[in-house]
Amino acid sequence: MLKVNEYFDGKVKSIALQTETLPATIGVMEPGEYEFGTSQKEVMTIVSGSMDALLPGASEWATFSNGDSFEIEANVKFQVRMSGQTAYFCTYE
Repeated sequence: MLKVNEYFDGKVKSIALQTETLPATIGVMEPGEYEFGTSQKEVMTIVSGSMDALLPGASEWATFSNGDSFEIEANVKFQVRMSGQTAYFCTYE
């Protein structure tokens, strides 16, 4: 069964699914800046658009575009920002 998630007054929406190996979400973020917390290790891949991310322990923002991925460990917070709609695919370990 698919589960729809909505955050930040509907500016971030995702659909949860089970891949062959891992749970995952696929979603879209409207332009803006958001902070997320993790409960599991995540691997986020940008599907469309681009995203700047301030990852845990980093002092500078990194930019990720179509096809780029980054990992976030469990139980941390990270920030993202984007100037246009951005689609992503995220797996959870």
